[in-house]
Amino acid sequence: MNLHVLPHRTGGAAENMALDFLLLQRYPEATPRFRHYDWRRPACTFGFSQKIGFVRAHLPAENLELCRRPTGGGIVDHRNDWTYSLVIPRGHALYDETATQSYRVVHEALVVALVACGQPAVLQPTRPEPDAEAEAGPFGVCFQRAEIHDVVNPASGAKIAGAAQKRNRNGLLLQGSLEKAVVSPIDWETFHARFAEAVARLLRVPVTNVPWPELDESEVEGLTEQYSSPEWMEYR
Repeated sequence: MNLHVLPHRTGGAAENMALDFLLLQRYPEATPRFRHYDWRRPACTFGFSQKIGFVRAHLPAENLELCRRPTGGGIVDHRNDWTYSLVIPRGHALYDETATQSYRVVHEALVVALVACGQPAVLQPTRPEPDAEAEAGPFGVCFQRAEIHDVVNPASGAKIAGAAQKRNRNGLLLQGSLEKAVVSPIDWETFHARFAEAVARLLRVPVTNVPWPELDESEVEGLTEQYSSPEWMEYR
């Protein structure tokens, strides 16, 4: 079992969400897989369980490409973030952990990578106090406040990174976002390598750079179309 680091890709919001889900459902090997990707147009994603009315009322700007994620969490503005996904297959020890524990472990690796790149970072140690946004639940707008085990700047308390998860019989999908505006300038290619290495150490597997898997293109297109549809967007 290795950590497969996939090539960088740029896609539309629905395409990116579809590919992440298919890496959970259709990957040809039962091994952890990790990818970083970018966005073809300015985009926002939001959690699977969020209500579309709340989302539309809290969008940071108009004319953003919008898509509901297959994972949970809150609204994430992707215009200036560093986005990644990680899949842990069923059978790995981390798959059997609680959602809180898997979230903490992956963010520990993120902290290690940031510190190695000269960026101060720690995990948020406690849950925040309830506030006036209780109607949004704990996952309203992702970067407005830090939840327990989010990555934060130790001096300012500003949230650096958060993530959302989906666990099913195939494995655990974690989709994460790092807000570039709240970190010092760093070399993002170096950070990518350090993050992959830190994840691999925590998973106790070696890193292997691999080509993009041969997914069924008709399935990719079909799921991308589904994730672009009003039915998916307005599911709740």
